Amino acid sequence: MKSRKIIVALDSNNLNKTIKLVKKLKKDVYAFKIGYQFFYNFGLEGYKKVYSNCPKIFLDLKLHDIPNTVEKGLQALIKMKPLFTTIHISGGDDMMISSGARKKNTKILGVSILTSLDSDQTKTFYNHKNVSALVKKFAQAAKKNKLDGIVCSPKEIKYIRKEVGKNFIIVTPGIRISSKLKSDDQKRVESPEKAISLGANYLVIGRPITKSKDPLKTLKEINKSLI
Repeated sequence: MKSRKIIVALDSNNLNKTIKLVKKLKKDVYAFKIGYQFFYNFGLEGYKKVYSNCPKIFLDLKLHDIPNTVEKGLQALIKMKPLFTTIHISGGDDMMISSGARKKNTKILGVSILTSLDSDQTKTFYNHKNVSALVKKFAQAAKKNKLDGIVCSPKEIKYIRKEVGKNFIIVTPGIRISSKLKSDDQKRVESPEKAISLGANYLVIGRPITKSKDPLKTLKEINKSLI
């Protein structure tokens, strides 16, 4: 098997169930993603329980504030030793520059355009209807300001990879199993195989795995499809 590429999103309000899931899946994942729902429910103690079972964590809290506030926030988050954490690229150049000041071994990823937004929404809130061109612009800013990578939907990967080169990390949410590619609250989706072939380094997958009847079997099937 090639190196693992799946980051399983732990979106849950049941800590015991989540820890059982981590123990079951940890040998077959690249990492686990902890986001708002888990972190706001269980905080640092919940984080430590996941970390003690699998220290490879993507702490996805999407910081977005003035540069000093983000820098100080990251100083605290980095003490938790996640592999990745996130800031919003739309926070601006100074915020991105300050985020790199104390990152040590944690990779800082820039969030581009959320996968829940389509062209009508980006036209309304960014005055830009071409989503791919907008994400490309964000990627250029992230690389210029020395972030380690970007979070973008699978629909923009091929444009971003050409722009940022092979060493820039691309983490991709909006992944759906091939037989269930109909969009839900995420508008810009793609299959795992397609996303990897386009140039993603890692895929964030939540519900298609965690809500399946057999999460481990589903995860292994996805891994096998990426060989």
